[in-house]
Amino acid sequence: MVNKNFLILSITLLFFLLCGFVFMHMTQKHEKNAIVLGTSLPLSGINSDLGKDIVIGANTYFSHINARGGIQNKHIQFIHYDDKYEPENTLYNTLKLIQKDDVFALFGFVGTPTVKRVLPLVSHSNIPFIAPYTGASFLRDNEHENIVNFRSSYAQEMDALVEYLSTQKKITKFAIFYQNDDYGEEGYIALAQALAKRNLQLSAEGTYKRNTLSIRHAVHEIEGAKPEAIILVGAYKPTARFIEKVKSSFSYQPIFCSISFVNANALMQELKGNGENLLFSQTVPSCDDFYSKEGLEYRKLLSFYYPDAKPSLASFESFLAAKSVVQALQNIHGSITHDKFLAHLKNLNGQTLDSIPLSYRNAQLLNQVYLSHYVKEKFEIIQKYEY
Repeated sequence: MVNKNFLILSITLLFFLLCGFVFMHMTQKHEKNAIVLGTSLPLSGINSDLGKDIVIGANTYFSHINARGGIQNKHIQFIHYDDKYEPENTLYNTLKLIQKDDVFALFGFVGTPTVKRVLPLVSHSNIPFIAPYTGASFLRDNEHENIVNFRSSYAQEMDALVEYLSTQKKITKFAIFYQNDDYGEEGYIALAQALAKRNLQLSAEGTYKRNTLSIRHAVHEIEGAKPEAIILVGAYKPTARFIEKVKSSFSYQPIFCSISFVNANALMQELKGNGENLLFSQTVPSCDDFYSKEGLEYRKLLSFYYPDAKPSLASFESFLAAKSVVQALQNIHGSITHDKFLAHLKNLNGQTLDSIPLSYRNAQLLNQVYLSHYVKEKFEIIQKYEY
């Protein structure tokens, strides 16, 4: 009996030793060969153009760095999974990225409801969660030291839009078209706060269900109030259908004001380039500004690594976020750890992106909002706000 127990114990110990050796070998191989980043975002479905742009923008800069030897002789590997803009898919993909792919950091997730679904997991794992494509307030409360946003918040975008419309255009009657979920709620609350700050209030509201094109009810809900401006908080396809329906059915033409998540380039493609009565909020300057060092670099590298891809604001933002991540990694001396990476990312030189100032506060690096019109196939900045 003693020999039998000893044999069982020996086999068990050998099994765990082998598992430890395999794990150590895999970890060392992972450490030597790559810095693995991962994301979950819509690569199919109603919001696919946005997800694809995020991947293309980031990979454009990561490919550029990898071609030059990477960071500490490690290439950056960017893993991306499709979640179709559905929160449960995002949770599944995030678990896979953390447990199976053993990513160093999560980067470039897309969407407020999707990110909110994985927030407890991100918080518990303490893994760096960088540059999600959302302006949600719950990511900017400074409660999570491992979360670093790149873009300006929805609150800042709404404040800029209302400030411009109320002071420059003397508009007092506002309506909102929004997605009936956490994303839409964030936009709705941010707009209500921006209006209240100026002693204004909403005249009407209309909603649609995420991942659908059911916008007719929203049009009817808003039409009777005759708003002068309609703030758009949706995805590009239903937003385009809403704009088309309003233009064809209203007896007058309000100003349509889309926040950045709507995806201005994809929206204009859906509208076949008709930018009449449209005002766009952007969190980065236009990438076709040929006086911008970053814009020139982006267009040059994009044409080299993705010759068939068209420049876009979403892709440009992702490119800039990737460049910030790379700079933080390059600033690390010695072993690359989560703590070192986060510290360097939060303390990047303000001129890292040339004329696009970085300043880490409220858990985000950018604090500007740009308002633009679409003229001759370009987004022309008409107003810039600093926060």
